[in-house]
Amino acid sequence: MSGIWVFKENGVMHHRRPTNRKTLIHLPTNQAVTSYSLLENILRGLGWHRYYGGAGGYTEEMLQFHKPPSIDLISLPKHFSRFNSVHMYDIVVKNPNVFHVRNRVHHRSVK
Repeated sequence: MSGIWVFKENGVMHHRRPTNRKTLIHLPTNQAVTSYSLLENILRGLGWHRYYGGAGGYTEEMLQFHKPPSIDLISLPKHFSRFNSVHMYDIVVKNPNVFHVRNRVHHRSVK
């Protein structure tokens, strides 16, 4: 069984299982991207601009970035809490050697 055992003061122990989550890392600074404001600042420095076009109100629930003169578009959920590995890998592919996705291991209790 993978994970760790945690002992409490009363002698009772419980098992904590690791949960794998991903983190987007900005390689030049080795900094984890923890907010859209940080990500937007980095993307602007790379030539990306907010894109407000789109059909059918699609952009109302998404943040989008475009890098002229390419046809590339990065689409992200409006709320950072919904930012996941699919979005991270999209950013990595469109910005080679600038970003990397790493595992962030957390432990959660097993009850």
